[in-house]
Amino acid sequence: MHTMALTKHARQLLVIIAEAALEKSLVRDVKRLGAHGYTVYDVRGEGAMGVREGEWEADRTIEMKVICEAQVADQIAEHVLNTYAPNYAVTMFFAAVDVLRPEKF
Repeated sequence: MHTMALTKHARQLLVIIAEAALEKSLVRDVKRLGAHGYTVYDVRGEGAMGVREGEWEADRTIEMKVICEAQVADQIAEHVLNTYAPNYAVTMFFAAVDVLRPEKF
């Protein structure tokens, strides 16, 4: 049996928490700005904009996770901040992550 060496590669995780109405636009934007993929979850929570329980369509919230090169994450975040944050509930944060198959990210 052949085992592969565990080689870690640094990438950036960008998490975008936003109104579900933005999902299609965000998917289009992250791909256009250079991300190879993303993951989207339906989420609920409370913050400065109040409680978002997701009980009706206009109240739904998503969490999008994008793992990519740091400069791509910065471009995506800047775009979201300038395009959507002035008019929609949007929260974003970054985390440094290590990946095992860098070609995917």
